[in-house]
Amino acid sequence: MPRLRVLAGPSLDSLTPITANSDTPHTIKSSLFEGRVVVHIKGFPDEDGNVSDSEYFSRPDRQGITWSIQVQGRFLKNYLADDILFGNTFDRPLKLPWGTSAALRFMHLVDPSLEHDLYGAQPWALSPLVSTMPHLIHTQHDPEQPLPGPFPPKQSIRDDLVLEHSVPKRGRSSSLTSNGSVTSSNTSGSSHDSVISAFSSNTSSSRSSVSSMSPKKRKPTKSAKARRTHFASASARQNVTFGPGDIITTDFCYGFLVFHPQLALRLPGGLTFDLEKWWDGQPVRFVCCERPRNGENVVSDGKVFWCVAIERADD
Repeated sequence: MPRLRVLAGPSLDSLTPITANSDTPHTIKSSLFEGRVVVHIKGFPDEDGNVSDSEYFSRPDRQGITWSIQVQGRFLKNYLADDILFGNTFDRPLKLPWGTSAALRFMHLVDPSLEHDLYGAQPWALSPLVSTMPHLIHTQHDPEQPLPGPFPPKQSIRDDLVLEHSVPKRGRSSSLTSNGSVTSSNTSGSSHDSVISAFSSNTSSSRSSVSSMSPKKRKPTKSAKARRTHFASASARQNVTFGPGDIITTDFCYGFLVFHPQLALRLPGGLTFDLEKWWDGQPVRFVCCERPRNGENVVSDGKVFWCVAIERADD
């Protein structure tokens, strides 16, 4: 079992080692994003070979989960939800085992909005953050005030979403290509300054502020399934903007990666991959980044909001 190190930071080349299974958050700050992150890994073997664990994994609503990346923060500029991506990027080709296609089919079942090129010179797999996160909370907060606390919360993050933003003047239909660049086309959109609820179809152009909406018309959702289904549509994502007044709290957590007693990928149906055999040692990065523009490379050109990386401590 390899000894591991977890790092976090605002960009791929500005990463700092952090302590896994600690409830002391690591602060991330750049001109694009400010926030904080904690990472929990079940049976985590640190740099000294000590295996640590966390209370997080004993919670009834986190049974079966083996790892978690929790982030809370705000984007310091306005971005369409469609332009905020989350996933993995790599600097060099991956050594992929037989059965990778089955693993990809499983990932598409988990996240239909996933796009990827795992066979390229700089592999990547990315999805819109708002549709891929298993758990997401959105709240509004004064941009001039510090981030609200406490973080991480004492109880597990569960969906709580009310999205009300101005409709952008122009939307964009985008897709990533196999060479890591992006293609897009502009589509006309509404130019009025109406306030919308992401889960409401009865938007009125006469509404000009969040406070003018009655709570019953905001139609919040507390269902991850409803949120992910809604935002599987690019048009839905293009009608929502996140900015300095929006606090986004997420928990990216699953149980298909096992870190102890051996590093393995376990999929439904009994399919298991020994990752120690196939891992070439390059860091495994979890990246939140802006969707690249026409001709830009996903890995080398994309603007990064934050990054968490897991790497071998003995390399």
